[in-house]
Amino acid sequence: MYGFRIVDKLQKIDEDIQRKELKYHNKRVLVSKEFTFDAAHHLHCYEGKCKNLHGHTYKVIFGISGFVDGRGLMMDFGDIKDIWKKDIEIYLDHRYLNETLPPMNTTAENIVVWIYEKMKEALEKEVNKEQFLGARVEFVRLFETPTSYAEARREWMEE
Repeated sequence: MYGFRIVDKLQKIDEDIQRKELKYHNKRVLVSKEFTFDAAHHLHCYEGKCKNLHGHTYKVIFGISGFVDGRGLMMDFGDIKDIWKKDIEIYLDHRYLNETLPPMNTTAENIVVWIYEKMKEALEKEVNKEQFLGARVEFVRLFETPTSYAEARREWMEE
């Protein structure tokens, strides 16, 4: 039905499209990025398998909203990755969470709020530099298993 086609002419900035045309709208948009990490933990005051030391391959999904800049870009996915690597992952990946996180029972419900707070703190530093226009964390979802997750949402965190 659709055949392979080579583009006749590559679009050039300031010739075929003007810089003022790069930004299509002024709406708030959400970008999302996910990461995985492996960690060990155990739960206190819990009668079940999780009271014993064990590990998970966790998956974290971030939803971050903001406004696009003059290029039509709200936030580069690489910027989210940089924040993750520098400010959050170092406390989580291949770590014993009971030791590296603040004093808490290392439930998915507690960890997801901690991750939310760390991303919010990192974004606020960047927004103050006017790097990301109105960027804010909308949600963080933390999967402890492929079918079980906890979530923190901005509207709940600001109550």
